[in-house]
Amino acid sequence: MNLLLLTADDFLDGNLVKLNTKRFKHIKMDVGNSLRVGLLNGQIGNGTIISIKRDYLEMTVQLSGEPPPALPLTVLLALPRPKMLKRCLQHLSALGVKRIFLMNSYRVEKSFWQSPCLSEDNIREQLTLGLEQARDTVLPEVMLEKRFKPFIEDRVPAIVGSARALVAHPGSGHSCPRNIKEPSVLAIGPEGGFIPYEVEMLEFNGFEAIHLGLRILRVETAVIALISRLYD
Repeated sequence: MNLLLLTADDFLDGNLVKLNTKRFKHIKMDVGNSLRVGLLNGQIGNGTIISIKRDYLEMTVQLSGEPPPALPLTVLLALPRPKMLKRCLQHLSALGVKRIFLMNSYRVEKSFWQSPCLSEDNIREQLTLGLEQARDTVLPEVMLEKRFKPFIEDRVPAIVGSARALVAHPGSGHSCPRNIKEPSVLAIGPEGGFIPYEVEMLEFNGFEAIHLGLRILRVETAVIALISRLYD
């Protein structure tokens, strides 16, 4: 953890913060030590520990800096299996993606949609871990789309707007572009990839199929590789 993310509820008065045992048990510091902190969806600064008790910790906080800029990128991610979803959400949050759509696909198992990992609290936990890793404070939006065709036909055109639309698909004709400056929407398939019908539907709706070379990557690896190449 490179930053402790605080919420408005953590503040007692002014710049005084109180954290319960669950929140501070992983903070290996003593009274007088300082650490990087940030206010959820707000500024970044420093906190100085003034008291450590058995059940709580108190610190004074000074916030003055701004979080790093967000990427001009929206990700449409076919819902991965639960363990991989956790890692993907952390990676997307740490990399600066602020709008994420978890969508259905032919190769997405129906049971994935019943996972507790999709609860609001669990999604928020993974996003928070990513923010704390990257010293960011702005929480990404995550939307669930359980029907592929209506989502692509009815909602995606408005989501894309004037942005560049890309779909990652091994074996497609174009290599992933590098260091683009424009806003983009990136569709990433499930393990095994999108089926041809899904790729065709995305292309019909303005998406350009791209690849990362001959190697077939896990979804969580592809997320990092694609975004790092698009916005290095």
